[in-house]
Amino acid sequence: MIDSGIYSTISKPSQGIYKEKGSKFLSFAFPVSVLERTNEILAKLRKEHHAARHHCYAYKIIGPVSVSIRANDDGEPANTAGKPILGQINSFGLTNIMIVVVRYFGGTLLGKAGLIQAYKTSAADALNNSKIIQVVPNDIFEITTDYKNINDIMRIVSDDESEIISSNYGDYVIMKIKMPVSKSAEIINKFKRFEGIKIRREQGAGSRE
Repeated sequence: MIDSGIYSTISKPSQGIYKEKGSKFLSFAFPVSVLERTNEILAKLRKEHHAARHHCYAYKIIGPVSVSIRANDDGEPANTAGKPILGQINSFGLTNIMIVVVRYFGGTLLGKAGLIQAYKTSAADALNNSKIIQVVPNDIFEITTDYKNINDIMRIVSDDESEIISSNYGDYVIMKIKMPVSKSAEIINKFKRFEGIKIRREQGAGSRE
């Protein structure tokens, strides 16, 4: 990942609401880790709230090789919806999150200042109703090795805050090891010193605290 340090997000989806001059702003916050998930969330909310005038949103996602940040006004005046929503994501110091604010128009125009306040307040309400957690990014590697290396591998795992999450003992030992992203390169280099070992990166994951 681009940033291998601990980051903050929300533990599960949450909601908020703001009402002003007949308009109703429903906010929905989601933890997300892949960009494709944002399209699914938006499509679902547009279907559920098909009578709403606007479906504005913002997200901030850190992936394996890129950072995706977007704010969308969905027909509202420029920078009156998506930007205030994104501002709350940044204000709360969150990453890997999407917030959608659905507006049901009440018949009275709010003006730019009123819209900014409405979208900002609605997004903040969803976040205030959520549980913020810290995520420690991890890598998962599959290690295939001769039996002669097992004791050394176990020692490295124990010393470097890693965890064996599965193991299979046959002609060779196949283990899946979870390790902090910040230490994975160092740990893998230690493993590579052994003869008769194969290493394959499986995925990145996040352990939550």
